[in-house]
Amino acid sequence: MQSWQGKSKATPLGYKIFVLILKKFGLPTAYFVLRFVVIHYLLFSYKTSTFSFHYFHYKLKYGMLKSLYSIYQNYYFFGQSIIDKVVMMSGIPNKFTFHFDGEENLIDIVALKKGGLLLSAHIGNWEIAGHLLHRIKTKINVVMYDGEHEKIKNYMETVTGKRQLNVIVIKNDLSHIFAINEALKNNELVCIHADRFLPGNKTISNNFLSDQAQFPAGPFILAAKFKVPVSFVFAFKETNKHYHLYSTKPKDYSTVGKEKLTQTILNDFVNEIENKVKKYPLQWFNYYDFWIK
Repeated sequence: MQSWQGKSKATPLGYKIFVLILKKFGLPTAYFVLRFVVIHYLLFSYKTSTFSFHYFHYKLKYGMLKSLYSIYQNYYFFGQSIIDKVVMMSGIPNKFTFHFDGEENLIDIVALKKGGLLLSAHIGNWEIAGHLLHRIKTKINVVMYDGEHEKIKNYMETVTGKRQLNVIVIKNDLSHIFAINEALKNNELVCIHADRFLPGNKTISNNFLSDQAQFPAGPFILAAKFKVPVSFVFAFKETNKHYHLYSTKPKDYSTVGKEKLTQTILNDFVNEIENKVKKYPLQWFNYYDFWIK
């Protein structure tokens, strides 16, 4: 089974070109150039296109032609998500608007003074919402694999400056667990993407879009272990200039039995992402064999 490898396929040159276009010609021109980049990926990224076709044709039951066109649209949305992130983080003038559906839920978590876990997935563009989270009066931490190419990270730091979100890097020595624990003790929010795992990591399975899929066990074990409020968070692009952010009401799983706790959190998470995928099917950005053979 082809699995996620924890690394970005983007190149420093690609970032440099689009940053130059954004600064010289603006967002519409960058979107126009993106159309040609998408065609390149559609023609030459056979493996990722195959996995995307499987998602549209067999999971969402799209016809052949609609599935092929949806792959093109999906690549275009993905490219836009990267461009939009660069625009927002670098302070390039823009006319983006946002609607935050459930912002009060994050405020409620902070008011409980227990810290909180925000579980998300690689659907939509949650990272772009980071610039809005300063309205939540606490520190936001994002737990992630250090899989981006070092040259890309170094270049993006020169363009965007320091991240507004604090990054907790997942490490083999498990030091990230202590960092998460410390953040929660300080009544901070910790955001984890709970849909990807590296080969060899512990997983748990759940029915997703009518078939069994594997999910990383870590985020759900952490949610069970730390016994803090849990919310599911997402951000989706609805027009070229408008994003819709979502945050579910915080759940307290402390009353759930230990034997069922991890699976219960996973069930709730999967139900939420399944609802969002059906509403925003073109913004699913997992380009590998997501389902168990």
